[in-house]
Amino acid sequence: MLNHVQSNNQLIMKDLFGNALLDYQNRNYTEDITTSTSISGDDELPLPYLFRNYKAMPKLEQKALNICKGLVLDVGCGAGSHSLYLQKKSLEVKAIDISKGAVEVAKKRGVINATVLNLLEETETFDSILLLMNGTGIFQELDQVSKYLKHLKSLLKPNGQILIDSSDIKYMYEDEDGGFWIDTNAKYYGELDYYLSYKGEQEIPTKWLYLDFETLNLACVSVGLKCELVYEGEHFDYLAKLG
Repeated sequence: MLNHVQSNNQLIMKDLFGNALLDYQNRNYTEDITTSTSISGDDELPLPYLFRNYKAMPKLEQKALNICKGLVLDVGCGAGSHSLYLQKKSLEVKAIDISKGAVEVAKKRGVINATVLNLLEETETFDSILLLMNGTGIFQELDQVSKYLKHLKSLLKPNGQILIDSSDIKYMYEDEDGGFWIDTNAKYYGELDYYLSYKGEQEIPTKWLYLDFETLNLACVSVGLKCELVYEGEHFDYLAKLG
């Protein structure tokens, strides 16, 4: 789910996200994950939400799952909720995450093919590639988008599709008068520093990218991918199909 990445100085991730999932899976649930970003304060990420079934998922996620086809790659699988639903639909799924704890939980919950793997190290090809819960976050920064899109394109079988979601977070920069305080000379407004803590421990900070649809579309055009807006949510979020 959360596609954690190592920072440029190669500090080792503590895998607090995976530890939290393991605690919940092993019935040691005592508290939730706390997250924050460079533009927002602390927010609770409830562990039960990461174990939700199809009925409890947002419509955007349901839509993405319903149009998956063939062999599916579930990128940033987390606890495996999306993979489990697709398996029930008799689809073959490969679930990947760089969190060892998350992959362990996904396997315990019944995901048949789950492995610890960075997306950029994937070499198999797929009919559908799924990146949900702000899938563009894995790109980290705007100047990394083309690299990731080219790699994703190389993983597609003929007529394959990439299903990815994100949000246009421009609204977070709006003031009370309806104006925006975005610094046009600064980096892209969707590039954030992402912080996670669990049980009093702080995870290594990571980069996280929220990409508006028009910027995603332009990046797709530059690498020879078509970009279709499939669904718009109620809060500036959207689902796109690339291929």
